[in-house]
Amino acid sequence: MSHTYSTLWVHVVFSTKGRAPVIKGEFRQRLYSYMAAIINDQFGFARKIGGTADHVHLLADMKTSTSAADMLRVVKTNSSRWVNLNFRDFTKFAWQTGYGLFSVSVSVAPRVVKYIEDQEEHHRHETFEQEFVRLLEKHGIRYDKKYLLD
Repeated sequence: MSHTYSTLWVHVVFSTKGRAPVIKGEFRQRLYSYMAAIINDQFGFARKIGGTADHVHLLADMKTSTSAADMLRVVKTNSSRWVNLNFRDFTKFAWQTGYGLFSVSVSVAPRVVKYIEDQEEHHRHETFEQEFVRLLEKHGIRYDKKYLLD
């Protein structure tokens, strides 16, 4: 076969360091746009980015030529550097060390988009930690509570 065809959609979730509630107001949309630009430029296509003041969800369609770990390392490193250079209101902006990465079928993607869009409403009833544990368990991912969130 002379061409490669793929669909590799991922739902990624990660929080600010210590779950600091700093992703607010106009800054939020600028941060999401910056993160989308990184993904679109190097790793595939950012389908949806959203979240709340203390965490981010993103749905991306990845290129086959990159790894999710590389994508997340670059997105998190570059976006935190960008925040610290451009938004002096922050003492030191940082993301948590890890992340949750979940494969998504194209047929389920519209529900994931809606889920990301409804984050503010959703988190009136569930904390980030509760949500994260629920997603891990839903996807059959084992975890040690001691290392769950840093």
